Amino acid sequence: MKDPHSTRDIGPRVGTPLWLYMVSAVVAGTGVLVVSGLDVGLDQITGLVGQPLVWVLLCMIILGELRPVAVRGQSMDGGSPTSLPFTLAIVIYYGLPAAALLQAVAAVVAGFARGHAAHRNAFNAAQYTLSLGVADAVLRLLQPTLARLDVLPTGGELAVVALAGVAYLVVNRILVMCAVAMHERVPLQQVLFKDLSQQLHINAVLVSLAPLVVVAMTYSVLYVPLFAFPLSALHASALMLVRRDHQANHDELTGLANRTLMTKRAQEEISHARQRGGRVGLLLLDLDRFKEVNDTLGHATGDRLLETAAGRLVHSVRPGDLVARLGGDEFAVLLPQVRDTDAAAEVAARLRGALGEPVRLNGVDLDLEASIGIALYPDDATEFEPLMQRADVAMYVAKAGRTGVESYDPGKDRNSTARLSLFSELRRGLAEGALEMHYQPKVRLSDDRPIGLEALARWRHPTRGLLAPGDFMPIVEESHLSRAFTSQVLDATLSRTAQWRADGFRLPVSVNLGVRELLDPALPATVAEALREHDVPPGQLVLEIGEHALIVDTEAATAAIHRLRDLGVGLALDDFGTGHFTLAQLAGLPLDEVKIHESFTAHLTGGSDQGHTVVRAAITLVRALGMRATAEGVQTAALAEAARETGCHAAQGHHFSRPLPADEVQEWLAAHDGGTVADTTA
Repeated sequence: MKDPHSTRDIGPRVGTPLWLYMVSAVVAGTGVLVVSGLDVGLDQITGLVGQPLVWVLLCMIILGELRPVAVRGQSMDGGSPTSLPFTLAIVIYYGLPAAALLQAVAAVVAGFARGHAAHRNAFNAAQYTLSLGVADAVLRLLQPTLARLDVLPTGGELAVVALAGVAYLVVNRILVMCAVAMHERVPLQQVLFKDLSQQLHINAVLVSLAPLVVVAMTYSVLYVPLFAFPLSALHASALMLVRRDHQANHDELTGLANRTLMTKRAQEEISHARQRGGRVGLLLLDLDRFKEVNDTLGHATGDRLLETAAGRLVHSVRPGDLVARLGGDEFAVLLPQVRDTDAAAEVAARLRGALGEPVRLNGVDLDLEASIGIALYPDDATEFEPLMQRADVAMYVAKAGRTGVESYDPGKDRNSTARLSLFSELRRGLAEGALEMHYQPKVRLSDDRPIGLEALARWRHPTRGLLAPGDFMPIVEESHLSRAFTSQVLDATLSRTAQWRADGFRLPVSVNLGVRELLDPALPATVAEALREHDVPPGQLVLEIGEHALIVDTEAATAAIHRLRDLGVGLALDDFGTGHFTLAQLAGLPLDEVKIHESFTAHLTGGSDQGHTVVRAAITLVRALGMRATAEGVQTAALAEAARETGCHAAQGHHFSRPLPADEVQEWLAAHDGGTVADTTA
């Protein structure tokens, strides 16, 4: 089974140590094959072609190459090939030239069947030839009589066969692990003894079968294929364990390493770096705006986007680096050896560049962007867990500042660490119902009578007291908590609205929606269910949509607004004047009201005449479109009067009332002749 994330089929650059090593191995293997063939004679080698036994053995060797016995921690097409008993038996029975030639052919055939690159197939054939050459030398030196067709290994000769097998295994492992160490740029001893005990046990079993294969070859060609059954059982048993181990250590969707394997590998690399005095880099990567794609285009498209991102990441890192998916749209890249922060930043920049290429899914061109945080061992932390935490801090700084890549900076850690703690506390707070709703009245400017309420969330923090939205809403908007937050706000607001309605106060109540909430496909169903549960008429609920939500994805936002309009709820554009949304775009939206942001309405009583004119023109156009204009942030009587003269229908701000706790609302409404107003649009 071909590993889609393997980088060993990427050819080494010409002139590099790995390239020189592989070329030297191929040249040496070819030389051994040619010299041994000349020693035997071409006629004798070509005479083997007509023997059925040779073709059966070739098939068994190819099958053995395709069915290796893997151990835990290896890829499912790695491990010890079950071709070893047959090639070693051919060395004993026919000699080195036949064994090396058949093994080389089998290695190339199996390699192409797996899709391996030509340079990798050539190296495999060469290292097999060199390993078999050493085994043949041991046989010739210690027991020359074995190199005859009519002699079976018996007694002490089996020990010679065992020594030849050991020699083969030692040379084979050294040749392969040298290439792996150069490819992954790690010390040879780090990979040479990895999983050695398991490999020794499996190869001891395979070597012990070689004399039995020789016996079968001597008596009948029909006996040789019978070895396929026990070897297939051995392969299947090992494959089952490897698959189970792979599932436990890899992400099901992308095939990348998961958090468990990343943690284990990082701890190993930190231990190696501690011994050699090197550095280990950890990059945490989060896809920007992925949830919007997931919510808008569906989870199937989101999964395909994650698979695309995973493939790009794997083929953009260096050999030996480990890419893992930690969950959702969060990935990690482990750099076992890194020179310094600048070198890690180069890798991060390459990753962002690879992800930045547009992706076309379901007929839509998507631009992938990522925020990456970098932390190094031992510069930033000496253990894995704090290293992960500090890379996460750096990633948050990159996301918040929209810089793309950030290295860990202790000076920026305090706020970020506090945010991580605040996120966990907010998640628990939502589960425990810690939100409290305050309500700010909205008054009609013609007579100062209340015509509505705006629900504003507060969080009762266990140690910091009552927190305003500015202290926690950025966390909600950047996390997966937005759906739970909106659901809880609707539930609390409509529950209170139902109580006021029963007491005769039937003013509409507004609830704010952010980008994530508006683009959530489940929002209309959530709103409808909340209205039914609390028996509140749709017309008594107003959903306020921030201007920024319409700028991010105008087309999707417009479709979402029309779906909400079908519910019969009121709709308002909030914070108009803070972004780049234009009045011309209002014409296509089924809005009832436009709320002018306080930074815009402030021009009515101060600033330049030009600013005053712009505000008046905007309010006039809003009214011409059949919508009501409401002034926000009205702090003074003068500003209230200016808003009324300009044409604003209503206003809200501290001049009229601060946001009130729920239990103070009815008293305030009664004192201001509110709650039973018949016409809130006049």
